Amino acid sequence: MIRIDSYLHRTVLSELIRRWMYDEVHPADADLIARLINFNHLYVSRYLHLFSESTFQGLYPAGISQRPALRKGDLKDALVARPPYRNPRIDELIRNYHAHPEHYYCDTPFHGILFFSMRGGIDECIGSSRIKRVRRLAEKAARRIIDRMFDNIKKHADGLADDRARRLGISRDQLVTPLQEMQDEFLQAESRLLEDLRHRRPLQDDGDIAINDVAGIKMILEAPQQEQLKDVLDRFPDCRITEEESHDGRYNATNLIVCYRPDRERILARPVSGRILSLMQARGMDSEQIQQAFADFVRTGEKTVSLEIIVSNYEETLESEIGRCIHEDRIVSQRLRQQYRGHLSKNIEYLMEYLFAFPMSMQRDLTELPIKLWNRYLPDYFDEVLKDLFHIPSDGLLDDAQ
Repeated sequence: MIRIDSYLHRTVLSELIRRWMYDEVHPADADLIARLINFNHLYVSRYLHLFSESTFQGLYPAGISQRPALRKGDLKDALVARPPYRNPRIDELIRNYHAHPEHYYCDTPFHGILFFSMRGGIDECIGSSRIKRVRRLAEKAARRIIDRMFDNIKKHADGLADDRARRLGISRDQLVTPLQEMQDEFLQAESRLLEDLRHRRPLQDDGDIAINDVAGIKMILEAPQQEQLKDVLDRFPDCRITEEESHDGRYNATNLIVCYRPDRERILARPVSGRILSLMQARGMDSEQIQQAFADFVRTGEKTVSLEIIVSNYEETLESEIGRCIHEDRIVSQRLRQQYRGHLSKNIEYLMEYLFAFPMSMQRDLTELPIKLWNRYLPDYFDEVLKDLFHIPSDGLLDDAQ
């Protein structure tokens, strides 16, 4: 099932996701999911900051500065404020952005930190770090599960077609199937999968689905510096590059997946505070219990995590934020390209969003899941589920009660 390699206790979370897909809830799940999501969010934010800071400092020994960013407009504004070099395309992109910033998804939430180096007495943006937002993580997890299930449905539907071909004494490629019959076979295969889920029969196991990019860094590096980055990472005793992928075409960048061993004691040096503390206190834990629980969570978790580094030069970075391959446009395209959009697909999206939203609520009890993958729901129903989770009055309460 889903394995989030940027998290600790990822096998436990993977098993919980699997159980919830079968509507199998344990009495301790409310507390368990709260710790898995909230403590991991805190852990990721701390190790990502330490790793990002060390990496940028290794590339810019003269010194760096940083500031938080809460929306994508903060990042885009910083990128256009001080171009390291100019050409007609860069000038065009910046001119278009200044003319219509509202076209560039500037209000998109962004949980990140911007990094700067000083050039000519003025700060120049050299990159950023970010934690994938919970909603985006839920969406990505759902999409990966849906793709896997769609493949399983297609395999079963293909098996039905193979059976017909054998009965007719012909090969599969000679089989001509009317469109309606193909649709019926697909629906039959989908129905069988839903029955397997309903009766908790194990699905075909094709291995874990890994997500490596909850913690991410984007670095603006020209060609000579891109080689220097690998030298910097090689000098770190606690990390190694495990994957490298180059993207060429409309989007030109290099993606690195890094296996990193965070310094646990340095991460635990600061006490838990802020919203995480408030959320866990609302679940009945006092401050001392929370500090101890977080320390135990970190010390008993996996020693290494995975994070993503995206490297591109300045012009290509602009293209990905305000040019020909805007990141937000790519997200929209991914949603539109999704092959399978049946009730099961939508229910998986609902379930994943609920799983990641529950720890952010004050809800302490969880005896039954509001989403069962084999049921049928309208979006209105899930809207009410989220309202109830966060104690937001339903529209019905505006009616004039008699």
